[in-house]
Amino acid sequence: MTDLKHRLEAFVKLGKFIGEFCEYPNKLASNGHPKSMWFHKLEQKIRLAGQSNGWFTKENVLFALESWNKQLTEDSLLNWMSSYDLQKNKEKDIALITAGNIPLVGFHDFLAVLLTGNSVLVKLSSNDNILLPFLAEFLIEKEPTLKHAIRFTEEKLDVFDAIIATGSNNTARYFEYYFAKKPNLIRKNRNSVAVLTGKESPEQLKDLGEDIFRYYGLGCRSISKLFVPMDYDFDIFFTSIYPYNAIINHHKYANNYDYNKAVYLMSEFRILDNGFLMVKEDESYASPIASLFYERYESLKDIKLKLERDKDRIQCVVSQGIIKNEIPFGKTQTPSLTDYADGVDTVDFLLKT
Repeated sequence: MTDLKHRLEAFVKLGKFIGEFCEYPNKLASNGHPKSMWFHKLEQKIRLAGQSNGWFTKENVLFALESWNKQLTEDSLLNWMSSYDLQKNKEKDIALITAGNIPLVGFHDFLAVLLTGNSVLVKLSSNDNILLPFLAEFLIEKEPTLKHAIRFTEEKLDVFDAIIATGSNNTARYFEYYFAKKPNLIRKNRNSVAVLTGKESPEQLKDLGEDIFRYYGLGCRSISKLFVPMDYDFDIFFTSIYPYNAIINHHKYANNYDYNKAVYLMSEFRILDNGFLMVKEDESYASPIASLFYERYESLKDIKLKLERDKDRIQCVVSQGIIKNEIPFGKTQTPSLTDYADGVDTVDFLLKT
């Protein structure tokens, strides 16, 4: 069986490298430019990623990298894998079709495939096709045996044993049809919500702003809808999230804000607007960029029933003391290794396939 210990050590080395790189920008003025070839390469890749995808700002790429730095420790990886019997795995070729909505969104699947002793064949989204190949290059340099376990392709996927594919609801239907004869894990659109009671502190609501605005709201873990009491007053909410107002200076976000505001006004929809976020009453879960939907509830019992009924459409629920498995304010964009997309255990799928 593949030496998983060496693979794990390579990912730990990657985590340490990422951590050193993320610390470095803050020390640039006093320490000068980094000497490491890998530092120079990653700086270049981050720049290229931003040029290729305007949503991938350096700040957001560094945030994604730093989040992975915290997970790629020996203790975290060993604790994660200790819950599974990896000896049962039969080495397989696993295909990945990744999304491109936020930086390195497919890294968790990539990590799970390799740490379970499998080989990975990755078909990247054109929106995020620069960062993961670089990290793979680093891993192979630290653990050369991975060279035969990691492949990237732009061609049609045909030779593989199982597939994990992420896309929209429309592409998911295509994936389900096209890959029906192979073991598959197909992910669809999901959105995240917050349940407010009106008793939240300004600090909690400010933290909620991180859940709303990080990655410009493009992630499935980004809050796109609020559930609020019937008499909820949005004044304290708008005051608390004001520190995020600089987001409107990003040209793509500003263009979406202007466009969606025009659509709402021409349609004579009633909206609340603070100059960088529009809030609209709507039963849908997926709100457009620069807008947030809300829905009023009469009792927490009602909202609990609704969330349970719609659980297949929801990725995360932010609240305090309301439901099981709720996420604290400000924490949706820093998932743990066991926070599986769509609530489906990826490692279990890989081991049972």
